[in-house]
Amino acid sequence: MSGVQLRQVTKSYGTTQVIPPLDLDFAEGEFVVIVGPSGCGKSTTLRMIAGLEPVTSGEIAIAGKDVTWAVPKERDIAMVFQSYALYPHMDVAGNMSFALRLAGRPRDEVAERVRVAADMLELTPYLERKPKDLSGGQRQRVAMGRAIVRDAYCFLFDEPLSNLDAKLRSTMRTELAILHKKLDRTMVYVTHDQIEAMTMADRIVIMEAGRVQQVGSPREVYNTPRNTFVAGFMGSPSMNFLTARVTGEGAALRVAGEGFDLPLPARLNDAVQRHGAHEVTLGLRPEHFSIRGSGGTEASEFAPVDLSVTVAEYIGSSQFLAAAIGGEPVTASIEVGPDAAPLTSGAYLFDTSRIYLFDRETGDAIV
Repeated sequence: MSGVQLRQVTKSYGTTQVIPPLDLDFAEGEFVVIVGPSGCGKSTTLRMIAGLEPVTSGEIAIAGKDVTWAVPKERDIAMVFQSYALYPHMDVAGNMSFALRLAGRPRDEVAERVRVAADMLELTPYLERKPKDLSGGQRQRVAMGRAIVRDAYCFLFDEPLSNLDAKLRSTMRTELAILHKKLDRTMVYVTHDQIEAMTMADRIVIMEAGRVQQVGSPREVYNTPRNTFVAGFMGSPSMNFLTARVTGEGAALRVAGEGFDLPLPARLNDAVQRHGAHEVTLGLRPEHFSIRGSGGTEASEFAPVDLSVTVAEYIGSSQFLAAAIGGEPVTASIEVGPDAAPLTSGAYLFDTSRIYLFDRETGDAIV
């Protein structure tokens, strides 16, 4: 089988198991992002794929070959680290070609591979510069070029953009997506930044405490989160969670709590009745609040909610509100235009078709 497969892979340090049995499949040519908070096991998983960290048990296959105990150079992978790790005494061309020269590749082949990679990464004008004469983004592109010239089957990225400023990170995200299309190779990318995951991935693997919480496309994990962890992690600002109770009967079910009483959308009526849920956690995404019905949504799907606003942050055409519903804190993102005065406490609208419900005890989504 092509691509990358992990079968019942575990990792322990002494008696402490940090990665319970893990099964993952990455298709050939797929761009997969492993995302999660610090300490969730995402970098450890990547390093086990690379052969930099031995597995405790289980099997790893790359391009149909069992590489569980193979050394890194036998796995046909190339890795880009968080640190650029460039040789300061070598110029760009020297850094990019170092691994090929070390492997004894013919001089003409080395020069051609460096030329192709430099053109792809727009580094041709800088081939004779030393790392100290490059910007942060250029250095990161050199690090990627060093991986590209190896023409590996699989590329691994361990938080390569974390040392860059916000504007440069945005630019590099685009460049990485373009690079993936050009190379058409399997890429596994690790980050704690859910924006990177949402914008670049074909599929996202969300991890917590060594366990996979959900695997899916960016749309799937955002629109249909499996539990409160995924719902809260994917999205910026993150989803609001309120203590609630389901009330009513039949097709007229409502979800109520301190400071709110909202009608449930039809899609949740059957799910709630199947689940038998009454004590629930209500999920409200910040961007689904508004000051009026908009975006072509039927006005009947909007219900009033009183927000007690503490701070209104100006974000161009939107305002982020630090507020509360009843006694519970919430965040709302309201589109009002760039000239609007700071928003204050009062009645706002919420698109009830976008309500999420979770089992209060398990945190699992009610769908």
